[in-house]
Amino acid sequence: MDVFVAIAPWLVAMLLLVACSGMFSASEAAFFYLKLEDRKRFRKGTTAQRAAATLLADPDRLLSAILFWNLMINVAYFAVASIVSIRLQDEIGAAYATGFSTVSLLVIIFFSEMMPKSLAVLRAPTLAALLAVPIAFAVRVIDPIRPLMRGVSTLSQRLIWPRFEAEPYMQVSDLERAIQMSTQSSTVLEQEEMALRGIVGLSDSLAAEMMRPRMRFKMFLPPVSLKHLDYEMTPSGYLLISDEQGDDVVSAINLIDATELPEDNLEEIAQEVLVFPWCAQASEVFQQMLTSENEVAAVVNELGETIGVITLRDMMETIFSYAHGRSERILQRKTFEEIEPGIYLVSGMTSVRRLAKHFEVELPDTRHATINGILQEELDGIPEAEDEIDWGPFHFLVVEQLGEGHILVRLTLRQEEE
Repeated sequence: MDVFVAIAPWLVAMLLLVACSGMFSASEAAFFYLKLEDRKRFRKGTTAQRAAATLLADPDRLLSAILFWNLMINVAYFAVASIVSIRLQDEIGAAYATGFSTVSLLVIIFFSEMMPKSLAVLRAPTLAALLAVPIAFAVRVIDPIRPLMRGVSTLSQRLIWPRFEAEPYMQVSDLERAIQMSTQSSTVLEQEEMALRGIVGLSDSLAAEMMRPRMRFKMFLPPVSLKHLDYEMTPSGYLLISDEQGDDVVSAINLIDATELPEDNLEEIAQEVLVFPWCAQASEVFQQMLTSENEVAAVVNELGETIGVITLRDMMETIFSYAHGRSERILQRKTFEEIEPGIYLVSGMTSVRRLAKHFEVELPDTRHATINGILQEELDGIPEAEDEIDWGPFHFLVVEQLGEGHILVRLTLRQEEE
């Protein structure tokens, strides 16, 4: 009996260490099992939820702290277990000491690893918010030694892989040749080839070529309620909310994936949009969307005025569909509709780059990204029906205006007429 009284404080310490280890194990599973919707909701939630979102903004820092504390606690646990085992061996025999060591191992495996992580997966949002404050404190405690930890990690990598060198970056032309060769050898399926070409195409496109023009979407002034939508889906699939002046898009809500929406004050749950200049690379916009988990980007001109928006769904449709042009995606019509040999109907929003690529011709230098821009510059005004110009190898004739800034143009290849 005396031996059990003597080891009682050590047993209490072991139980506390198991509880602490279980907390860090549960937090690891809970934080990194949160879905995208949960993270977005946490950013505008309670204090604890905002703390969790802040921690997830730097996942390397969070994971390093959790693993560090879990390791320290487990080492302390086994040190205490060893002390108790030695006392049991000295007092009542080696058999009891061996049994205690085995039970101690099973306890920490089950109660500090398996059970906490299983519960955390089932209740990830609840536990992440509950544990956010103590985990944030634990992360800050080890911040002073994080540079040392990074140094040890870097040194270890260099000792283990001393000749490891980064691969040189591939050029877009290299990727295009790789896709072409893979297709010829039938190693890439048709759908995979389409997706690869779509991804490569983003690096060769500007934001102005990918965006939905301002005339092709509708903004809502706050406060916004479902009745303002007439309970119908918007053309873009997103609810775009403007600033108080109604000039620029400042936030958005994905209506397609939304499961529950309040009747009023929708702007309170909307996510702030990214902002890019019209000349930004489409690939950079896509990368920032994925990194920041924002689904809408506003495109601005040189004066900072919103001239269009790009949505993540537009990007995905461009990559994973055969219709890579805006006419197919926004207007639901072919980009180049051949009505006679060498004569096509095209939309005014068709990009200059797409013209050059489709007809495989060299075009004059221009600062404009679309046919609309070229027409406005050459005509010194807004294009109207029957207006026509010659530009490069093309003759453009405005066929009709369909409203909302959309025009149809008759395109003729002049060299084919000669």
